[in-house]
Amino acid sequence: MHFDLLHPRDQLVAIMNRIYHNGMTTLTGGNLSILEENGDLWITPSGIDKGNLTPKDIMCVTADGAIVGPHRPSIELPFHRAIYAKRPDLRAVVHAHPPALVSFSIVHQIPNTNIIPQAQRVCGAVGFALYGAPGSEELGRHMADSFAEGYNVVVLENHGAATGGPDLLTAFQRLETLDFCARTELQARRLGDIHTLSEAQLEPFDVQHNLWPEFTPAAYSSHERELRQQIVKTVRRAIDRYLMISTEGVVSARVDENSFLITPTGQDRGSLGVEDIVLIDAGRRQKDKLPSRSIRLHDAIYQTHPQINCVITAQSPNILAYAITHQPFDTRIIPESYLMLRRIPLITYGTHFANPQQVADALSADTPVLLIQNDAVLTVGGSLMQAFDRLEVAEFSAQSLINASALGPLSPITDAAISQLETEFLS
Repeated sequence: MHFDLLHPRDQLVAIMNRIYHNGMTTLTGGNLSILEENGDLWITPSGIDKGNLTPKDIMCVTADGAIVGPHRPSIELPFHRAIYAKRPDLRAVVHAHPPALVSFSIVHQIPNTNIIPQAQRVCGAVGFALYGAPGSEELGRHMADSFAEGYNVVVLENHGAATGGPDLLTAFQRLETLDFCARTELQARRLGDIHTLSEAQLEPFDVQHNLWPEFTPAAYSSHERELRQQIVKTVRRAIDRYLMISTEGVVSARVDENSFLITPTGQDRGSLGVEDIVLIDAGRRQKDKLPSRSIRLHDAIYQTHPQINCVITAQSPNILAYAITHQPFDTRIIPESYLMLRRIPLITYGTHFANPQQVADALSADTPVLLIQNDAVLTVGGSLMQAFDRLEVAEFSAQSLINASALGPLSPITDAAISQLETEFLS
């Protein structure tokens, strides 16, 4: 789906729906805008239920100042105007109050975006704007001054965050990614010291290992078509469950012994269609499509393990808290966690770029889940459902472990109980 071809009203409704249902704002909180080339400014209304917006609720403030629509424009219209005045390259602004980002704003700190490669590349440097009353010209000045310094992402003192972009989807992705960093860092701080990535460590992420030779498929089998639909549904489900966000996460599925399907790079996960999924066949990529940067890793796994039919790499905040603290992840908490996840090795950051075969070799029937330092959790399965199930169990188990740390020392399942589980369920 070409999101940018939607009418501004529809874009604003779609993005506000994502923000609200991902727990990033409250019923009447947050505001979004789009500035058109002709000077018309489309903006969300003031005091209207953000969980049930419709296109007819969106307001337009024309270039000559006329207000068109059934409501009042957002009370934060002044800071939207101020930002556009200082940054003519921006065409969209997003403001919301995600709880994790509010936590940072009220202690006057900025989330660290160098915890995973994608976040730093999506957000860039993050600014901080001084406090101003909601709807005031003062708040507009403070925010516009921060954006004028070149920041596209700004934490607002005791308020939340705002982002800008050349289009609404980019602005949203910057907010969503910063919120992911905030959620992950808050959980990680309860585990131990956070490890961040240097610029030298980030550089391999920018190398394009996905420019494989192209080919044009002769036909699409019913099996391949079904897998395409399943991949799209899996990605959307992962986003709904906050196991992925719009800029992060990869799903692939084996078609046959020589080919597999994989999600593309650089596309919004929330609006993927079956036509966007990329077919890989014998070291070639489907013509005019760009597969995920992790294509070499997925390819190595399929070639090494004929029994694996699905690979998922994802960034989920609780399990990634272990990845950025490099802490061991103990799955011996409830029977389901141990049976589904077994023991999870921690893979050194960069191995998946430099030596994907080494990562593939770390997988086995007894090791279906890996944790890659400062990058991702990797799950595999005989089916998409099995790999996704393991991803969910990993994230839920991590959340339970982190929450338990506030209650007291962990009491894992005993060795005798583990042996019994292995005998009854894994023999």
